[in-house]
Amino acid sequence: MTDDISDRPWLTIPDLVEVLGIGQSRVRRLIEDRHLLAVRREGVLQVPAAFLEGSEPLHELRGTIFVLSDAGFSDEEAVSWLLERDDTLDAAPVEALRSGRKTEVRRVAQALA
Repeated sequence: MTDDISDRPWLTIPDLVEVLGIGQSRVRRLIEDRHLLAVRREGVLQVPAAFLEGSEPLHELRGTIFVLSDAGFSDEEAVSWLLERDDTLDAAPVEALRSGRKTEVRRVAQALA
C-alpha cells in the first residue's frame, strides 16, 4: 500500500470501458451517478483503480462519496481523502472500505464536516 496518491494506479475512461466491459456512455453515467469519482490528472479524466472491485465499482464507495460531498468536499478533495492514509483508521479510507469497515469510514468522514 502506498501513501502517495500519484503512485497509485489510475484508469482513464477507455481503461474503464475495457475493465468494466461496458460502453463509454455507461462509464460516464457511473461517474455522474456517483458510483465512481473521477478527477482530471494532466488534463485527462481518471478514476483510481482502487475504486474498483474486480469488474465493478466498489459497492461501499457510493454512500461514502455522498457523505464526503455532504461534508463539503470537492471531488478532488474526496479522492485525496479516500486514497491518503488516515491515522484514525490506521489505513487509507478506501482500503478500510475494502476490508469491510464501511461504518467506521463513514463515521470518520462525517466528523470532518
